[in-house]
Amino acid sequence: MSLSPGEFAAATGDRPGAPSPDVADEAALAGPRDAGVVGRSPGQLIRARLRRDRTALVSGTVLLLFVLLALAAPLIQRLYGVTPNERFTDLLDSTGMPLGYVGGVSGEHWFGLEPGIGRDIFIRMVYGIRTSLLIALGAALITTGLGVVLGIIAGYLGGVVDAVISWVTDVALAMPFLIFALAVVPTFSLRFYGPRDAIPTWFAVGTLIVVFAAFGWTGTARLVRGQVVSLREREFVEAARAAGAGLGHMLFRQLLPNIWAPILVSFSLTVPAYVTGEAALSFLGVGLPESVPSFGRMIYRSISYVQTDPAYVFFPGVTIFVLVLAFNLFGDALRDALDPKSSR
Repeated sequence: MSLSPGEFAAATGDRPGAPSPDVADEAALAGPRDAGVVGRSPGQLIRARLRRDRTALVSGTVLLLFVLLALAAPLIQRLYGVTPNERFTDLLDSTGMPLGYVGGVSGEHWFGLEPGIGRDIFIRMVYGIRTSLLIALGAALITTGLGVVLGIIAGYLGGVVDAVISWVTDVALAMPFLIFALAVVPTFSLRFYGPRDAIPTWFAVGTLIVVFAAFGWTGTARLVRGQVVSLREREFVEAARAAGAGLGHMLFRQLLPNIWAPILVSFSLTVPAYVTGEAALSFLGVGLPESVPSFGRMIYRSISYVQTDPAYVFFPGVTIFVLVLAFNLFGDALRDALDPKSSR
């Protein structure tokens, strides 16, 4: 007895329109990539969110430009043909004001000259960016590292260790930073150099980094401690402890990888705070020496020329504003990208 095509399909277990066994086997071996489903790591998800965020792209591009300017400062000086402390007094009038329009802006001096001194503003701003980023990034790295170590130890061990570290943190937070910096920086410099000695640039930069590090670690330490307290009783920590993991393994192999996201955001928001802090101290005259290009000192000197030479305050003021704004916007975008619940 012959069977119809429908009865043959029912007898063999095949359905109309279903693929043959060979085709089904090939589809199973093809894997999820050919099926259109591709798993992505957390890093790939973060990069995808940042690429979709226009604020992150714009602010990141601006920051990259500033970093390139800072790194290429000696090359820019060679191509520009002007040094930061070179003076062009022949281009100043009898009152010390730059000749020409907009503070002496020309093809040889793109942002004009400093009134009364005759130094080129553009090349001093390039080196000012380098100085600000060097101090800010150096201080941020030290404070973040110190805060992470103290915070993770206090949060995991608890007890007396947590109480002591928390007490030290409270004391550091209670001390006014600005008053401390105004008192310590000049005293520290006079301890090693006389009042008429030229303070080396490396010493002035190192002093500011130490002062920033003495106060900046507290916020990161408290953030890390709170994160570790919420994680130290989780199942993976208990499993590692039961397996005989040592203290270092628990802190830096089990806990630290789970809290790196808020640490990274804290670091990105700390850098602009140090940029403005260095500018504020230089503005008050207790930061870097006068020979070292600094935005704060340039803005301080430009106050006397706001009406007669507004370009002198405009260029450094706008530059430091854009630098700090780009850091803050990129930090906010990074925080949204690291948040798994974010819809951006």
